[in-house]
Amino acid sequence: MAVTPLPSAGLPEHLVGFVEALRDRGIPVGPSETVDAGHVLAVLDLLDRESVRAGLACALLRRPADRPTFDGLFDLWFPLGIGARTAESADPTLPRRVDGTVDIPALRGLIAELLGVDAAEQQALAAQLVDQLGRYESANGPSFSAYQALREVQLDSLVTRVMAAMIGGRRGSGDDEPDPNDLGDEVDRRLARQRIANFRDQVQAETRRRSAERQGRERVAGYGVPKRPDEVDFLRATEVEMARLRRTVPALARLLASRLAVRRRRARAGEIDLRRTLRASMSTGGVPIDLVRRKPPIGRPDLVVLCDVSGSVAGFSQFTMLLVSALREQFTRVRIFAFVDTTDEVTRYFDPGADLAGAMARMFADAALIRYDGHSDYGNALDVFERDWPDAATARSSLLILGDARTNYRDPRLDILAAVVQRVKQAHWLNPEPQRLWGSGDSAALRYRDVIAMHECRTAAQLTTIVGNLLPV
Repeated sequence: MAVTPLPSAGLPEHLVGFVEALRDRGIPVGPSETVDAGHVLAVLDLLDRESVRAGLACALLRRPADRPTFDGLFDLWFPLGIGARTAESADPTLPRRVDGTVDIPALRGLIAELLGVDAAEQQALAAQLVDQLGRYESANGPSFSAYQALREVQLDSLVTRVMAAMIGGRRGSGDDEPDPNDLGDEVDRRLARQRIANFRDQVQAETRRRSAERQGRERVAGYGVPKRPDEVDFLRATEVEMARLRRTVPALARLLASRLAVRRRRARAGEIDLRRTLRASMSTGGVPIDLVRRKPPIGRPDLVVLCDVSGSVAGFSQFTMLLVSALREQFTRVRIFAFVDTTDEVTRYFDPGADLAGAMARMFADAALIRYDGHSDYGNALDVFERDWPDAATARSSLLILGDARTNYRDPRLDILAAVVQRVKQAHWLNPEPQRLWGSGDSAALRYRDVIAMHECRTAAQLTTIVGNLLPV
């Protein structure tokens, strides 16, 4: 693999291009951070790539959650090299059969052996996998796919073999199953899974590098770089992405609370009372020297949250409920109701001091949310809410409904929703589906939108903006 040459425009211009790529992905990087990054590059050994990565991350990043996106862009702007990797004498080679095809069983054994000892040759093996198994011909010439490179290898099935390589001959044959009750085995199993995940990341990074050489790094950055947590689409998020997103709840809650504090400081003086100001100006000949202001009302409203927790929108509802629970100090009282087929109050699972990480599991285990077939029934949910908790939504309440408004072709009960909306102080519906899909199929979103203000809320960034605007002043 050829050594990466310096950019033709020079390293400072290349750094500026990298900073612009970070900004395009929503990572806040200002001029001062860029200058700091330049000083970092001036003192670090540029041949030590990991030191450069760590130094630039310290200078440019403000939030730990942005690190995966930073690493993906760093691999594109500061790649390991150009072109295919040149094999060295110490590098492992892909085992082959007599006919020249790759011997997959032998390759699986080689990968397990290298991961078991955490050998440095893993990077070279990952490069060969991409070059020889991940290459395919497209309309624009040779392309590379991490999925194709790892499809036959089946990394997830190598956990036991990696564990056997890690512990040597302690259990003899690599086919022996570890004892699930052995704590040491559990530690080894987690370490084996982590090494497999790291190897998969190496293959994906190599795929991005080779693809960027042909397609351009800007294009690959658009689809191949991990998204920031607040960019992830709730309805398409993986389990790993949702876990990372849930860890950002405290930071988002602090951000929203600080925004609210600024709004309250600005509103504390109140609006100018023109009538009283003019009356007071009579003592100065009609010149309004002293402005009289209306004092804003003191008090915080109640918040009522009604959310669909069915499988189609579970990730969105769970994240929003956790965020609302973290913001409960901004309201006089918060009541949370969840539904699938029927409605149940779940406020008790989000009490102050409760373990929010386990709140969702306890809620699904205890609450009576499903009565019929486990599909969302918005009409019945509204009916049960109005019938069993008629005093929950009052003139002091702000109502927040979470869901995709897909009723499975059941009666949406618009009349009940209209009665509740007329009774409360304000009401908003947050819909995680794209607006272009509202009204398609069994979606009653357009019908509900005639009754209540409905907002598209697909990502945490959108949710933060909307909730921030809805918070009481």
